Amino acid sequence: MGEVWRARDESLGRHVAVKCLKPLGPQRDPNFTDILRERFRREARVAAALQHRGITVVHDFGEDDGILYLVMELLDGKNLSQLLDDNDHRPLPVDDIVDLAEQVAAALAYTHEQGVVHRDLKPANIMRLADGTTKICDFGIARLGHDIGFTARLTGTGIAMGTPHYMSPEQIGGEPVDERSDLYSLGCVLYEVATGAPPFDLEDAWSVLVGHRDTVPEPPRERRPDIPRHLDRIILDLLAKDPDERPHDARELGRRLTEGARPGRTYTPTVRARQLASRGELPERSEPRLPSWTRGMTTGHKATGVPGPRVTPPDTAAGLSGEWIPRDPDRTPAAPEPRRPTPAPELLATLASRHNAGLSLGRLGRWAEAGEVHRAVAAEREHALGPDHPDTLASRYEVAFTLSRTGRPADALREYRGVVEGRERVLGADHPDTLGARQEVAYVLGRLGRHFEAHQAYMTVLAARERAMGPDHPDTLRCRHNLAFNLGRLGRLEDSHRMASEVADARARVLGADHPDTLVTRCEVAYALGQLGRWAEALRVYQEVARARARALGADHPDTLAARYEVGISLGRLGRSAEALTLYRDLIDDRTRISGPEHPETLRARHGLGVNLGRMARWEEALAEARDVSAIRRRVLGPDHPDTLVSRREVAVGLGWLGRWKDALAEYGAVAAARERVLGEAHPSTLASRNDEAHCLEQLGRTADAVALYRRVAALRQQGAPGG
Repeated sequence: MGEVWRARDESLGRHVAVKCLKPLGPQRDPNFTDILRERFRREARVAAALQHRGITVVHDFGEDDGILYLVMELLDGKNLSQLLDDNDHRPLPVDDIVDLAEQVAAALAYTHEQGVVHRDLKPANIMRLADGTTKICDFGIARLGHDIGFTARLTGTGIAMGTPHYMSPEQIGGEPVDERSDLYSLGCVLYEVATGAPPFDLEDAWSVLVGHRDTVPEPPRERRPDIPRHLDRIILDLLAKDPDERPHDARELGRRLTEGARPGRTYTPTVRARQLASRGELPERSEPRLPSWTRGMTTGHKATGVPGPRVTPPDTAAGLSGEWIPRDPDRTPAAPEPRRPTPAPELLATLASRHNAGLSLGRLGRWAEAGEVHRAVAAEREHALGPDHPDTLASRYEVAFTLSRTGRPADALREYRGVVEGRERVLGADHPDTLGARQEVAYVLGRLGRHFEAHQAYMTVLAARERAMGPDHPDTLRCRHNLAFNLGRLGRLEDSHRMASEVADARARVLGADHPDTLVTRCEVAYALGQLGRWAEALRVYQEVARARARALGADHPDTLAARYEVGISLGRLGRSAEALTLYRDLIDDRTRISGPEHPETLRARHGLGVNLGRMARWEEALAEARDVSAIRRRVLGPDHPDTLVSRREVAVGLGWLGRWKDALAEYGAVAAARERVLGEAHPSTLASRNDEAHCLEQLGRTADAVALYRRVAALRQQGAPGG
């Protein structure tokens, strides 16, 4: 498919790897080439959004003079194919096999949870670095090989016996594939590094394909007796012909790899095909599962015949269904629903590609651009498919999501409610997609401070989810998590803590203790503990979450860094400001390295540093830090952004502690005026600022002015109180 160059990034002074996709040649259909370019761009965005220590980092991508390229981190190591070559194709040590299997399983678990399937896992795509780290390469672009044409890869010079050795039976048969196909490919890789040869090391591509389809592989222990029984069983289970008989997911595989080495631990065989084979009872197939194009294949390097251009079908992940006719239960047979003309498949494919491009932009955090793409696709889908077509509603849902992410919750609420109405008409009130949109309505209500309405909406959705899916379904647990969050914002802290703890336990049981969703809920447990004043317990939970995220996601993942920030908050609340200072300085260095010195999260860490300098009575340093952060936030976020105003308040606090009350009064007054302008005079944050202002007036001896302001704040609070 391409070639890889070592290069130097002149702007950042670092060495990188640049992977170039070879030009396809003039024999390719231009439409096919355009589709491939669009797919390359989309998959490159997906790859760039993946952040895990077990995945090669993608820095950039683009096109130059017709050549598509990716810029990736330059790795110091060898891929597994090179390691086997260097070892004269002798198997690797068992400890190394288990270690790399655990690392690859963790990386696959993360990417599968992001909705990404590799589709081309093989030894050449797995790197073993000098320090022992194992990384998967080509995530998000491996499926390009499928787009170029599978037969072309089988017959290309030098790779006739490459990829087929690691393809799952369903992939060979042209059937839909999911994450379990990657697990099969990993089983092939582990088989090869454990025995020195792939499971079907045959003479030609045809025989390899038939082997994957029909032949039960020889157990690795029969080729290499020192392989532990539990590892032998895991590899054979990964190679099950039926995806349902493989490990459920990569998390389960990781647990089995870790737990299988424990004394007395055994696993029941799950591959029914192997059991049948041992009794000579393999069923006959009524028809071959191999695709039709394999029937003309000959052996080895004599294989010839390049397929003609083919049309890339619509991406089923986008939910496209072609012709769709809404049903009206009140319409009589005498008055049939008018049929909408079926859109051309090419149009559906284009819209699906653009929809997925919008999703990729969102994964990269480019929400404004994503919103523009989704709005355009929604309009075209409505014109081609109708306003209530599921795909039109899917695009409108994404429009609402981008509105929420770009600080327009009121607009998002209006759009989500339109999606709910459409899905209720078409799918019914309790359909999972309808409930998903209703849950987003509740979330946006919370963002708007309408927590009581949000609570009612969450309760309604939760009842429907429990009724339809059960209490432990991931979607039910997600709703309960959001409800726990909202309870805290209603001031029901004990209820919030109780529910968050229950959800965390359930998610650990269903998804695993280190699953990202489990860790998010544990953060909510810690937050509730902090609000209840139980900071020692909150600190312990935040520290456990930070360690788990570093282990599962990598030390530089945004979620890991966010947990470290919360650890700093807890240390400060416990009076351990010296430890908090050390943590924040390290965090600032990491945030600056990853995101830059003016990123909002870098500035948030600097704000925490300044607060703890103040707690240690180092007020000159605290004031200097607060002023610097305030100036950057004003420039980057705007003068009225909540974070900017928080920094200006910290400036006022520092001025007050240094006895410069007149200067402090000016800052407090400016913050109060801005909050009143943005939030309203009765908003709790505005009232807190007015109280700060009154306290400052007291310090300046202006008692009458201070009393008048205190009375004004009290009156506004009474007006806003329930029943007031």
